[in-house]
Amino acid sequence: MTNWQEIEKKYYMNTFERVPLTIVKGKGPYVWGDEGKQYLDFVGGWAVTTLGHCHPAVTRALTEQANLLIQTSNQFYTVPQLQLAQLLVENSCLDRVFFGNSGAEANEGAVKLARRYGQLNLKGAYEVMSTFSSFHGRTLAMVAATGQPKFQQSYPPLPTGFVNVEFNNIEAIKSATTERTCAVMLEPIQGEGGVNFPDEGYLPAVRKWCDQKGILLILDEIQTGVGRTGTLFAYEQYGVEPDIMTLAKGLASGVPIGAILAKEKASVFAPGEHGSTFGGNPLACAAGYATVKFVIDNNIAGRVKEVGQYLIDGLEKMKPKFPSITDIRGRGLLVALEFNSDIAPALLTACLERGLLVNQLKPNTLRFIPPLIIGKKEVDEALGILDEALVSIAK
Repeated sequence: MTNWQEIEKKYYMNTFERVPLTIVKGKGPYVWGDEGKQYLDFVGGWAVTTLGHCHPAVTRALTEQANLLIQTSNQFYTVPQLQLAQLLVENSCLDRVFFGNSGAEANEGAVKLARRYGQLNLKGAYEVMSTFSSFHGRTLAMVAATGQPKFQQSYPPLPTGFVNVEFNNIEAIKSATTERTCAVMLEPIQGEGGVNFPDEGYLPAVRKWCDQKGILLILDEIQTGVGRTGTLFAYEQYGVEPDIMTLAKGLASGVPIGAILAKEKASVFAPGEHGSTFGGNPLACAAGYATVKFVIDNNIAGRVKEVGQYLIDGLEKMKPKFPSITDIRGRGLLVALEFNSDIAPALLTACLERGLLVNQLKPNTLRFIPPLIIGKKEVDEALGILDEALVSIAK
């Protein structure tokens, strides 16, 4: 059997801390390694495989579209792009859409849009405020926007025009706002930064402040969007509406795509001011349309709310048995499990050995971001494996 992991060491850039598993097949919430073993996938492509692996609605859409048209330039109209645009606008509070290829690209476009708005409406204001512990992507500009030094320290000098302030602190935003500020960019729930939740009044207070100062509110829903937290979009749970919202990850259930959505007042790009060769291509948009339509038509967000709470309740029941568990936090199927010591690497390995894939968020924290189609049966299976793994590393 070919040793793919040795080939990776020889040919691939050393950019990922990989788990020693080569995945060759997926179906629903399960994947199979090249050694033939089955695994329950609670990583979900980093919150990407919304409908699970190779869902019939997505594979059918891809197959049909691949036989019609895969790519043409945005010099022309294409049907899947406009179908997905209409579906997203009619099921959100936003008015316009632009499609790119990834979350980082969507956030880059959102910042460009905010700067253009600042030029036109705010006397040239260009700074975008974001928060510590945020994560907005890996491009140079989004590394600057991301409020985590570990992502920034290797790439000086960082692009200017970004200000990082404390998360969940409205006074920090107010104090940092100047005549140069054109927008505030936030994740409704910080995903990569720790599954961190704001107080209930935080986002409404930010929205009020942005309105008062005439600046834009950008919500990065790349991880929280498309049903992940129990509503189609997380902003719905906080009683606010963004001026700009970004999506990616789960938007096409595994096919690369990103999206910028904007209110009419913030949709200030003119022809030629933004673009993408591959963005909004027919293949990706067909997968996106199939995914979002299935999520809406089958109330997947409602299912996520119920199953996610079942997962959280199950983790809570484990706390008396395992006092090393210090915190369980989550909403829908975005859940973090925190410990009082750095046992996450050993626990990830113990889960892997027993057939469960989990994500190490920090040395003391695991994250569960499975496909949104899982049920209580899969949750029970995951909890059983996690229990065994915790017992094994406690010995």
